[in-house]
Amino acid sequence: MAHRIITQMAFTGARVLGRAFTEAYKQASASQKYAQAGQTGANTLSSAGLTLSEACQILNVPPPKAGTTDLVKVHNNFKRLFDLNDPKKGGSFYIQSKVLRARERLELEAQRLKSQTQQAPPSTPPPGSEAPPPPSS
Repeated sequence: MAHRIITQMAFTGARVLGRAFTEAYKQASASQKYAQAGQTGANTLSSAGLTLSEACQILNVPPPKAGTTDLVKVHNNFKRLFDLNDPKKGGSFYIQSKVLRARERLELEAQRLKSQTQQAPPSTPPPGSEAPPPPSS
Protein backbone atom coordinates (compact mmCIF):
# COMPACT_ATOMS: atom_id res chain seq x y z
CA MET A 1 0.00 0.00 0.00
CA ALA A 2 2.84 2.40 0.85
CA HIS A 3 4.56 1.79 -2.47
CA ARG A 4 1.37 2.81 -4.29
CA ILE A 5 1.21 6.18 -2.45
CA ILE A 6 4.91 6.82 -3.04
CA THR A 7 4.52 6.00 -6.74
CA GLN A 8 1.52 8.36 -7.09
CA MET A 9 3.47 11.14 -5.34
CA ALA A 10 6.44 10.58 -7.65
CA PHE A 11 4.26 10.70 -10.78
CA THR A 12 2.39 13.78 -9.56
CA GLY A 13 5.66 15.55 -8.71
CA ALA A 14 7.15 14.64 -12.08
CA ARG A 15 4.04 15.96 -13.86
CA VAL A 16 4.18 19.27 -11.94
CA LEU A 17 7.89 19.69 -12.65
CA GLY A 18 7.38 18.80 -16.31
CA ARG A 19 4.67 21.43 -16.71
CA ALA A 20 6.80 24.02 -14.92
CA PHE A 21 9.79 23.33 -17.18
CA THR A 22 7.59 23.42 -20.28
CA GLU A 23 6.09 26.77 -19.27
CA ALA A 24 9.53 28.19 -18.44
CA TYR A 25 10.83 27.07 -21.83
CA LYS A 26 7.91 28.75 -23.63
CA GLN A 27 8.51 32.00 -21.75
CA ALA A 28 12.26 31.90 -22.44
CA SER A 29 11.63 31.25 -26.12
CA ALA A 30 9.16 34.13 -26.35
CA SER A 31 11.49 36.53 -24.56
CA GLN A 32 14.39 35.47 -26.79
CA LYS A 33 12.34 36.26 -29.91
CA TYR A 34 11.40 39.61 -28.41
CA ALA A 35 15.05 40.36 -27.57
CA GLN A 36 16.15 39.46 -31.10
CA ALA A 37 13.49 41.74 -32.57
CA GLY A 38 14.63 44.54 -30.27
CA GLN A 39 18.23 43.94 -31.23
CA THR A 40 17.52 44.29 -34.93
CA GLY A 41 15.62 47.47 -34.12
CA ALA A 42 18.62 48.73 -32.19
CA ASN A 43 20.83 48.11 -35.20
CA THR A 44 18.81 50.66 -37.13
CA LEU A 45 19.23 54.29 -36.28
CA SER A 46 18.01 55.62 -33.00
CA SER A 47 15.54 57.74 -34.88
CA ALA A 48 12.94 54.98 -34.88
CA GLY A 49 13.80 53.88 -38.38
CA LEU A 50 13.38 57.19 -40.18
CA THR A 51 15.34 57.34 -43.38
CA LEU A 52 17.12 60.49 -44.42
CA SER A 53 14.62 61.15 -47.20
CA GLU A 54 11.67 60.74 -44.80
CA ALA A 55 13.27 63.16 -42.35
CA CYS A 56 13.80 65.69 -45.15
CA GLN A 57 10.18 65.34 -46.26
CA ILE A 58 8.84 65.77 -42.73
CA LEU A 59 10.82 68.95 -42.10
CA ASN A 60 10.55 70.17 -45.71
CA VAL A 61 14.28 70.62 -46.22
CA PRO A 62 16.49 69.46 -49.09
CA PRO A 63 18.72 66.45 -48.50
CA PRO A 64 22.32 67.22 -47.56
CA LYS A 65 24.53 67.87 -50.56
CA ALA A 66 28.31 67.75 -50.68
CA GLY A 67 28.52 67.12 -46.95
CA THR A 68 26.62 70.22 -45.86
CA THR A 69 23.23 70.53 -44.22
CA ASP A 70 21.36 73.76 -43.58
CA LEU A 71 20.83 73.23 -39.85
CA VAL A 72 19.35 76.70 -39.40
CA LYS A 73 16.51 75.84 -41.77
CA VAL A 74 16.12 72.44 -40.08
CA HIS A 75 15.82 74.07 -36.65
CA ASN A 76 13.42 76.77 -37.88
CA ASN A 77 11.12 74.22 -39.52
CA PHE A 78 11.39 71.95 -36.49
CA LYS A 79 10.42 74.73 -34.08
CA ARG A 80 7.45 75.78 -36.20
CA LEU A 81 6.11 72.24 -36.71
CA PHE A 82 6.80 71.19 -33.12
CA ASP A 83 4.86 74.17 -31.77
CA LEU A 84 2.01 73.70 -34.27
CA ASN A 85 1.53 70.09 -33.17
CA ASP A 86 1.58 70.74 -29.44
CA PRO A 87 -1.10 68.49 -27.87
CA LYS A 88 -2.10 71.33 -25.52
CA LYS A 89 -3.09 73.35 -28.58
CA GLY A 90 -5.02 70.49 -30.16
CA GLY A 91 -2.08 69.04 -32.07
CA SER A 92 -0.95 65.46 -32.39
CA PHE A 93 1.66 64.00 -30.06
CA TYR A 94 2.42 61.38 -32.72
CA ILE A 95 3.21 63.99 -35.37
CA GLN A 96 5.17 66.01 -32.82
CA SER A 97 7.25 62.91 -32.11
CA LYS A 98 7.86 62.33 -35.81
CA VAL A 99 9.03 65.93 -36.19
CA LEU A 100 11.43 65.46 -33.27
CA ARG A 101 12.81 62.21 -34.71
CA ALA A 102 13.25 63.85 -38.11
CA ARG A 103 15.30 66.66 -36.57
CA GLU A 104 17.41 64.14 -34.65
CA ARG A 105 18.01 62.14 -37.83
CA LEU A 106 19.14 65.19 -39.78
CA GLU A 107 21.42 66.32 -36.94
CA LEU A 108 22.90 62.82 -36.77
CA GLU A 109 23.55 62.89 -40.51
CA ALA A 110 25.17 66.33 -40.25
CA GLN A 111 27.47 65.10 -37.48
CA ARG A 112 28.36 62.01 -39.50
CA LEU A 113 29.19 64.07 -42.58
CA LYS A 114 31.21 66.51 -40.48
CA SER A 115 33.27 63.73 -38.91
CA GLN A 116 33.86 62.16 -42.34
CA THR A 117 35.17 65.41 -43.77
CA GLN A 118 37.45 65.95 -40.77
CA GLN A 119 38.89 62.44 -41.04
CA ALA A 120 39.49 62.61 -44.77
CA PRO A 121 43.11 63.46 -45.63
CA PRO A 122 43.61 66.62 -47.68
CA SER A 123 43.91 65.93 -51.39
CA THR A 124 46.60 68.59 -51.96
CA PRO A 125 49.57 69.18 -49.70
CA PRO A 126 49.55 72.46 -47.80
CA PRO A 127 51.73 75.25 -49.24
CA GLY A 128 55.35 75.10 -48.19
CA SER A 129 55.30 71.35 -47.59
CA GLU A 130 56.69 70.44 -50.99
CA ALA A 131 60.04 68.74 -51.08
CA PRO A 132 62.92 71.08 -51.96
CA PRO A 133 64.48 70.62 -55.38
CA PRO A 134 67.54 68.38 -55.55
CA PRO A 135 70.87 70.21 -55.23
CA SER A 136 72.48 71.12 -58.51
CA SER A 137 76.01 69.94 -59.15
